[in-house]
Amino acid sequence: MIVECSFSSAPSQGESWSERWGGPDKGLICSWLRGIEKAKESPELAGQASRGELPSLPWVGGGKAIKAGKRVGALHYLAMWQGLRGDDLNIDLVAGATRTCTLTGMAVTFTGDASAIWKAAGEPGGIE
Repeated sequence: MIVECSFSSAPSQGESWSERWGGPDKGLICSWLRGIEKAKESPELAGQASRGELPSLPWVGGGKAIKAGKRVGALHYLAMWQGLRGDDLNIDLVAGATRTCTLTGMAVTFTGDASAIWKAAGEPGGIE
């Protein structure tokens, strides 16, 4: 399933937790909308994302490079990052995505598989 939203016609967030996080998009729209808000609050952070950097965000995915040169990140990070950049939301829940940070060269594979994220957290130099 592909979750898509247009930046030019961003929807409002649902009123309840279950509306925001329990729907078919699994909360990605909520994370994307928070990225749009965060871009207004922190233009510097938005600039980093716009340059292709993967800065530290509340979700697992970006930040400083690790020795392995690659990491696993959450699709919610990718959604928030797209919002920071002012991009339309476009995430494939099944295929995920890979992005390489233009600042550190670190490759991040984004997934909705929580077990893959937890497994990576247990590896040396994993999630920091």
